[in-house]
Amino acid sequence: MAEQTDTPKKASRSVRPLARLFPYVRRYPGLVIGSLVFLLLAAVTTLSLPMAVRRMIDNGFSAQDAGFINSYFSMLAAIAILLALASACRYYFVITLGERVVSDIRRDVFDHVTRLSAAFYDANRSGEIVSRLTADTTQIKSAVGATASLALRNTILCIGAGGMMFITSPQLSALVLGAIPLIVFPLVGFGRKVRKRSRDAQDRLADAMTFAGEAIGATRTVQAFNTEAAAQAGFSQAVEAAFTAARKSILARSILTGFAIAMAFGSVVAVLWYGAQSVLVGEMSPGTLGQFLLYSVFAAGSLGTLSEVWGELSQAAGSAERLSELLDEVPGIQAPASPAPMPSPPLGDIRFDNVRFAYPARPDTSALTGTSFHVRPGETVAVVGASGAGKSTLFSLILRFYDASAGLVLVDHVDVRKADPADVRARIAMVPQDVTIFAGSVGSNIAFGKPGASQAEIESAARSAQAHDFIMALDEGYETPVGERGITLSGGQRQRVAIARAILRDAPILLLDEATSALDAENETLVQKALEGLMQDRTTIVIAHRLATVLRADRILVMDKGQIVEEGTHSELVAKGGLYARLARLQFEHGAEALTLEAGPGPATIATQTA
Repeated sequence: MAEQTDTPKKASRSVRPLARLFPYVRRYPGLVIGSLVFLLLAAVTTLSLPMAVRRMIDNGFSAQDAGFINSYFSMLAAIAILLALASACRYYFVITLGERVVSDIRRDVFDHVTRLSAAFYDANRSGEIVSRLTADTTQIKSAVGATASLALRNTILCIGAGGMMFITSPQLSALVLGAIPLIVFPLVGFGRKVRKRSRDAQDRLADAMTFAGEAIGATRTVQAFNTEAAAQAGFSQAVEAAFTAARKSILARSILTGFAIAMAFGSVVAVLWYGAQSVLVGEMSPGTLGQFLLYSVFAAGSLGTLSEVWGELSQAAGSAERLSELLDEVPGIQAPASPAPMPSPPLGDIRFDNVRFAYPARPDTSALTGTSFHVRPGETVAVVGASGAGKSTLFSLILRFYDASAGLVLVDHVDVRKADPADVRARIAMVPQDVTIFAGSVGSNIAFGKPGASQAEIESAARSAQAHDFIMALDEGYETPVGERGITLSGGQRQRVAIARAILRDAPILLLDEATSALDAENETLVQKALEGLMQDRTTIVIAHRLATVLRADRILVMDKGQIVEEGTHSELVAKGGLYARLARLQFEHGAEALTLEAGPGPATIATQTA
């Protein structure tokens, strides 16, 4: 099943997306129980205060009651200490739970997105995904931690205070109950608007962060083209859009909060006036009115806080929804329920049988149109052709980044769609043209080809790739940090690190995509020798634009418009006078040196003439 990446997602209309967090919360029952126990203890302690106040008011403040008053104030001091301890413990358990849950969510989301197939990344920006891993999870951390704690605490206070209000004075409680619909119904209506605007604000912020990540990652290119002002203007525009969306969200939450507090405390004032009249006619004692007033203040305050918390929970629901969208993405490339076993030991056999393919992002444009070829174990095959001919697509299908639309791709006589992708890729080492270097040490980047490799193995691979000498010349040798994307290394050094990585992997199938394109003539000669040693007894497919790098291939496949139009050795293809011969003339006749191809009955030779 292919990922559904461009289906518009409906904005959340409730806090229901937060339900996705419950499985994470359930993993830590100790923290949950601790949070609830101290939450209840703090709430019960708070609710006991008004009863003490009523007793003091009704018993008066005469000199003969000094001992009574002292004992009550001592009790209040003890209650205050208990409340402080309960609140501190509640904070510890709740915040720890939030941090633990968010760590698990971040790990699960990252694990999932690393398993999504290439089609997902064709349609989604990496900056957007990183934004969800950072900003959205931070919002959820607040919801699971402090916000959820406040919501539970104030819910308990509201219910408890409401119950005690009814016990204290049923008549006054009836007035308060009449005001509740005036508060709750607007809360629900405003809450929907808050959720919608919060989701929009988060989306706009993600856009801004994505733009920033791309611009910062390409700072040298930006500066080289003197486009700092354009980048700044673009980011400023994205930030302003995020601010505008955030301001609308804040405005909605402000109206929601203001309305809730006004209605809650307005009802308290009305009830207080009615209660004062009851005290005047002797229907209620002053202490009872004071007790009811404190409970009504607790209830109103908790309702006001709940309105704020509801807005924060709605915002967290938007974040949970965005993360759920990532977790719900189904990888387009998955292992079958019962994968076909790959032969052991590996053979290194690759076959394409009438393969047709179009990229999911461009379904109307065919990248391959009926491609067939066979690479036998230990054979070296070069693939040449103009840009866009379909060369790199072959590698993507061999690695099963995508599945063919029609036809078969076989690795070691097994249809890759019936095998576990991990088993297929374990047999392949690749050196891409656009080398990926991680922001670690030189040694860790080489070891990426074989996790757990020893230092001796890393150094041996570096020597074979002609990289050991330049690495040892660095300040910290193999422990030298290389910066983000290997920015401190030259293009040739990055390519040699990638070659060392492939050598260390020691796979039976080697895919080389212009593996020496970034090297100068001297280093290219050295690395070419290393590659020749690496290619011994391995099946190798070489993608090349520079034809001088494919002269030693056993066979050359010439691609044009997604098809293999010619096949043979260098000399055979030059003798045919077809597309390969034309490409050869274009390259060898338009350089600093004119190279003359001589095709005869024997191997092709290259004569160099100074231009």
